[in-house]
Amino acid sequence: MINEIRIYTQAELKSAIRLDLDVVDVIERAFAALASGSVVMPDILSMELADAHGEVDVKTAYIPGFDGFAIKVSPGFFNNPALGLPSLNGLMILLCAKTGMVRSVFLDNGYLTDIRTAAAGAVAARHLAPQQVTTAGVIGAGVQARLQIQAAHLVRPFEQVLVWGRDMAKAQSCADDLAQSLGITARACASAQDVVAGSQLVVTTTPAKSPIIQADWLHPGLHITAMGSDQTGKTEIHPAALAAADLYVCDSIRQCQVSGELEGAERAGTLGAAQAVELGTIVAGAHSGRRSADAITICDLTGTGAQDTAIASHVSQLLTNLGTVVQN
Repeated sequence: MINEIRIYTQAELKSAIRLDLDVVDVIERAFAALASGSVVMPDILSMELADAHGEVDVKTAYIPGFDGFAIKVSPGFFNNPALGLPSLNGLMILLCAKTGMVRSVFLDNGYLTDIRTAAAGAVAARHLAPQQVTTAGVIGAGVQARLQIQAAHLVRPFEQVLVWGRDMAKAQSCADDLAQSLGITARACASAQDVVAGSQLVVTTTPAKSPIIQADWLHPGLHITAMGSDQTGKTEIHPAALAAADLYVCDSIRQCQVSGELEGAERAGTLGAAQAVELGTIVAGAHSGRRSADAITICDLTGTGAQDTAIASHVSQLLTNLGTVVQN
């Protein structure tokens, strides 16, 4: 029996899948599966290359009922933009869940990771952000900053975006791109505090290793999704801010204790795992999300292998359907 391995390029993947509500729903179901306790998801294999300002993460998960499972290799080298290269790249491998044979290799250069990460932000916004959002804000000005705001707009359409980045020119460029892609008002702000003060929904997308958002910046009716802290030592939100929130949510408490905002909070003694709720339990209806319009909520996203298996399986089906259409 010959095992046929399909290899797909980034261009082919971009033609098959884009950031939309279907993808958000796929990732939402992955969170619900995590809440069931039946998903097999080992700890992240993570390696830092400090000399190159780089890191590599390997993630995987098996979701019962899925025909396949993904193994994802995700390098992030943050000096790359100065070399004219993207800071994130990588690939995914989809294997058969019954035989372990390789079915597909997705040479996506991080595209599928970008899409599923943004979709996870949309899931968080769907369940935790206020029902009415007029202004959203983003801390950071890279690819994920743009995608996170586009994803949030799918579930909480807003009229204005505020952007802050360490480089004001890049922040303005990000604002201009978002204004054009979403058809809304967007502007760069002089400080991160201005972004938080003027927004009901804020997403942080930086590789910061010292807190950007402070506890005294929080205000009633605010939701923050933090997705930049995905390795030990990273932190975008001051531990006191996590403790001050009415609800602190993790994609995976175990992961957040090692590589998310929860790591720093536990070290500082301001918040522990017992005070955290997993997003999947909210999606599954086992725990309530936002309880009032004035509540302050924070969601800590480190990125899970379950999301990778979900997006890889979804795009595999889309590509199979496209192939069927072409053959017919």
